[in-house]
Amino acid sequence: MRYLMMQKAQDTEPDAKLYADMAAFVEELTASGVLLATGGLDPAGVKLSSSGDEITVTDGPFTEAKEAIAGFALIEVRSREEAIELGRRFRKIVGDGESMIQQVYGP
Repeated sequence: MRYLMMQKAQDTEPDAKLYADMAAFVEELTASGVLLATGGLDPAGVKLSSSGDEITVTDGPFTEAKEAIAGFALIEVRSREEAIELGRRFRKIVGDGESMIQQVYGP
């Protein structure tokens, strides 16, 4: 099962310990084959809206900074519970904030 783990933006700047802890976590997940992709996201983005044959392109940002998704990890695990456990481990590393986990369907 694939899951997309998303991290909302935080007001605090990461320190050296956070970078080291995250590097170790990412290395562990990569070595175990669980981590498929990870990255940060540009808060601006582009929105595409369609109505009939008309498509409108609007430059972002669209949400308040505290609501924007700042980064993601795509993981492949055996169960929803395993995805949640990895999310818990991530939250313990990064501290206060909010993450979301959604199952990814398809190939």
